[in-house]
Formats: sequence, C-alpha cells, structure tokens
Amino acid sequence: MKRIAVFTSGGDSPGMNACIRAVVRTAVYHGIEVYGIMRGYSGMIKGEFVKLDSAAVSNTVQKGGTILKSARSQKFMTKEGRQQAFDQLVNNGIDGLVAIGGNGTFTGAMLFEQEFGIPTVGAPGTIDNDLFGTDYTIGYDTAVNTALEAIDKIRDTADSHDRCFFIEVMGRDSGYIAIPCAIGGGAEIVMVPETQMSTEAVIETLQNGWKRSKTSFIVIVAEGEEEGNVHKVAQRVKEAIPELDTRTTIIGHIQRGGSPTASDRLLGSQIGIAAVEGLMNGMRNVMAGIVDRKLVYTPFSDTIHKKKLLNQSFMRMVEILSV
Repeated sequence: MKRIAVFTSGGDSPGMNACIRAVVRTAVYHGIEVYGIMRGYSGMIKGEFVKLDSAAVSNTVQKGGTILKSARSQKFMTKEGRQQAFDQLVNNGIDGLVAIGGNGTFTGAMLFEQEFGIPTVGAPGTIDNDLFGTDYTIGYDTAVNTALEAIDKIRDTADSHDRCFFIEVMGRDSGYIAIPCAIGGGAEIVMVPETQMSTEAVIETLQNGWKRSKTSFIVIVAEGEEEGNVHKVAQRVKEAIPELDTRTTIIGHIQRGGSPTASDRLLGSQIGIAAVEGLMNGMRNVMAGIVDRKLVYTPFSDTIHKKKLLNQSFMRMVEILSV
C-alpha cells in the first residue's frame, strides 16, 4: 500500500470525522499517502479527490457530520458508473479504500471489489447500530443521547399537561435507538420492529395505566415499526381512548447531528486505525468492528446479510420499569 483513499457514504453520523482523522494520521504514521474522496461514490465517479495530510484533519475530531460530505449515488449502481469510478482510482494511483458508512456502502464496496479488485476495508458509520460484526456503530451513542435529551424535555411538558406523547426516533428497521431511549427516558411503552407489538397491546397498557390514575405517558416508536408511523399509532389510540390527551413528536434529523460523544470519538478513532492497518495486512471486503471489546474483521457478506439481534433482556427491562 502506497496510496489509499477514504470516503463517507450514505447517512452521516457523529464520529465520522474522528474516523477520517484516524485514517489519515494512521496512513501518515505508516508512510502511506492518503486522499479524501468528496461525496462518496458520486465523488469517486467524478474524480473529486483531495490529498490529505495530518494538518488537514486538525480540529475535526469534535465536529459532527463529515468533512468529506456524503451522498447517495444512483450512477454507482450501474456497471458504467462503477467503471468510471475505477478509472478515477487508477488515474489517481489508489491502491485501497476505506469506506465509512453502512449496509448500502458496503454492498457497493463488495460488488466493486469483485468486479475491479480494489481492496476495501469498511468502517461502520451509522446511527442505527444495525450492522452485524460490531457491538456499536460510529454515531450510535451520540444519537441516543441526543434523542434522550429531547425526550427528557418532552416528559416535562407531558407531566405538566397530563398528556400522552408518542415520540418517533430513528433507527430504520432497528430498535437499537428506541430501546435505550425508552429505558433511559422512563417511557411506559416502546414499539420496535423486532417485537411486533400491536396497537391493541399499546391501548391495553395505556388503559391499565389510566385506571391506576396515571395521567402522563411516553410511548417511543421506532421509525421502522410495522404497525405504522407514529401519527397512525397515535390516531388509533386516540380513537380507542378519547379521554386521553395525545400529542406526537418526530425527533428526526437532529439525531444525526451534533458533536460526537467521547464514546463515538474513541470508537471512530479505533476503527480508523484498524481499517488502515487491515489494508496494510492484505485484508479486503471486510468491516472493522469491536465485539466484546476486541477488534474483529467481518466479511462484508456477513455484515450485509446477517441479522444483528436485539438484546431481549432490554425489552424485559422496559416491561418491569414501566409498572
């Protein structure tokens, strides 16, 4: 490895800049040239390459978002687009890639390596924490804390007005953000795709609480919940319990922004170093992750296709603590 490139793709997440910084400085430490590719696969196709050195990533570890920008590229999904991306890498003398992103990013990287042989090591950058092969993804801890701060404030107004708030958090098809928010935020109910809780069960729980003279409630709904979005769930509950004063809140994209927590800065730094050294050791088509506090490299095929299971003990915690 004489020259590598790093890029971010898909949704941004806090801690991506810490990972970029670690990639650059690890490359410099080992005497490898490093380039940043702007705007993910889209920038790779267009040849948006920027040479990076240690100074270029100074004062970035604490910043949210990604200094390399991010984008989703429809063109990279075509053979023609991938050919153009490969030509740009060849023209710039790139020997290997560090891809920071999630499932879609790694799917593209795996196909790209199979067609053109450019080795890639992935870094799990997504707030969803839904990637198999790592206990935590870069940005997850920050997103949970951001959502929890908002939930704490909503709890204050719910209690003041005797209301039931239905709060939607991000997480795509995963309850990994919703569960700790429910436990840490003192929610009475949490709805996540993994458990398939029915709206009827939610109504029954709220009615039981109402009978016990409980007057305010917090219901956390993961955005991928199969019962429907937060507005639909709240509407069906209101129809069943007309006396319940209901409100809905979608926390939304603030969960992606903001300065990363210490945990995400540390994780991003660990993974960035591991990604570069993985390339140096001949690894390809793998994602660097931390499992049981140990560094592991998981094949992209497993990361993409294997399901990361939700800790069911957390669901039991919600049930016990909401009594």
